[in-house]
Amino acid sequence: MTTVAPNSGGVTPTDEESSSTVTGRAPNKLDAGAMFVLQSRDVIIRFTLRRDCFSTLVHKVLKLCLVCTTGSWLHCGYHLTAAIVAPALLSIPFALALLGWEGGVITLTMAALVTYYAYNLLSLVLEHHAQLGKRQLRFRDMAHDILGMQSIIMDQGGANILWAHFNWAYATELSLPVLSSVDRASRLARACNNTNYLLCFSQFIYLLSRPNGSMQLSHFIVMFGGLTLVMAQMPSFHSLRHINLVSLFLCLAYCACTTAGSIYIGNSKNAPPRDYAITGVGVNRLFGAFNAISIIATTYGNGIIPEIQATVAAPVKGKMFKGLLLCYAVVISTFFSVGISGYWAFGNQALGSVLQNFMVDGSPLVPKWFLLMTNVFTLLQVTATSLVYLQPTNVVLERRFANPKMDQFSMRNVVPRLITRSLSVIVATTIAAMLPFFGDIMALFGAFGCIPLDFILPMVFYNVTFKPSKKSFIFWINTAIAVVSTGLSLVGAVASVRQIILDAKTYRLFANL
Repeated sequence: MTTVAPNSGGVTPTDEESSSTVTGRAPNKLDAGAMFVLQSRDVIIRFTLRRDCFSTLVHKVLKLCLVCTTGSWLHCGYHLTAAIVAPALLSIPFALALLGWEGGVITLTMAALVTYYAYNLLSLVLEHHAQLGKRQLRFRDMAHDILGMQSIIMDQGGANILWAHFNWAYATELSLPVLSSVDRASRLARACNNTNYLLCFSQFIYLLSRPNGSMQLSHFIVMFGGLTLVMAQMPSFHSLRHINLVSLFLCLAYCACTTAGSIYIGNSKNAPPRDYAITGVGVNRLFGAFNAISIIATTYGNGIIPEIQATVAAPVKGKMFKGLLLCYAVVISTFFSVGISGYWAFGNQALGSVLQNFMVDGSPLVPKWFLLMTNVFTLLQVTATSLVYLQPTNVVLERRFANPKMDQFSMRNVVPRLITRSLSVIVATTIAAMLPFFGDIMALFGAFGCIPLDFILPMVFYNVTFKPSKKSFIFWINTAIAVVSTGLSLVGAVASVRQIILDAKTYRLFANL
């Protein structure tokens, strides 16, 4: 038997030849971002033994084992879970406080059902076009290919002009000019929001262990900016599979700790007074409700479904469905347990992160070791989540600066990768440190970025691709979800901007919070 020869299942020679159809690039121009970052690492086994029954059996067994451990539905589930289940879910009790028991639980449930449905539709659309020989690796590929000439994508000069149905929604494709203005605003928000969580949880751990410590926020920025900078050099999405598996167990751990802590506090003699009445009247109450909807939409947000599906080894059929089942088993168990227990324990006094309620006047309401452990789990998991949301940016950077005709680990490609990825982390960290009111920022990008990409575009893409009859149930349910989500997105964006303006009066840039 010869040695095992790895082959990128993400982009095959056939994919390379048809890449111009997918992305609108010039014919025969290879896409280094897809080849190097979105690779599934499918494995090809070549045998030189005699073709007898025994060697054939060994061949089939080894091929099955190797392929099942590379680019499988389990890896897909790990990536999906790391992309959705993040410390942003600790804001769910705060969102429930703005909606009340009935409104909060209904919104949380409907968001779960709609996003699960939308992600499955998106997967079906991607699979359909892949079977037609038009593999789509990014949202902008889908916009170009599905909406045809109504979407004009210009990469020259780092500008994207997206003229299509829901033109305002595609505007979320605009991000940092230094990143060629391609990475979505919601991805940028996730990166900055995750960086903020890194800083906050690390600072919280420090102050809990050393209440009179002298370290300030800027010190933590340097520490964890450096950690993310090192971890960002992971070469491909597939190389994160084991990290994302650990991330899955970490999110289960800190969610279990948070739920147990909330129940413990709620039943203790030091339990805070609970009031479930929705605060605010008139316009304030209405805007608060839409702000809460935006926060919940953000917690369910996953704007990298095309990139994740691109890492799955062929055949893709059924793997995304299984991966989403695994992911949503974790989503349901964590989102609802944390949200309901946190709101039950603290009522309308629930803060932006429910862990903040675990301390009163500097004194923890649970054992200090328990609170430290919970924050350490959270800190480690948000690091993995940050790496997941760096991958679309890495695709753009590799495509722009790497040479696809040379080896991925050649000096020609390693040096630009090191420089550009480091710059992207530095920019995201700086923005995160500048904006201390990141709960409000999360709500804004939930309305402006996550709702369109997770609640609207999958429905539009499905209806345009498969053209269901206008008398069919699926056509009208997709249309209804898209229309309602559009209204919620617009009002939620206004509510979020209003809240940012109100909170900005009490904050300053680079504040030592």
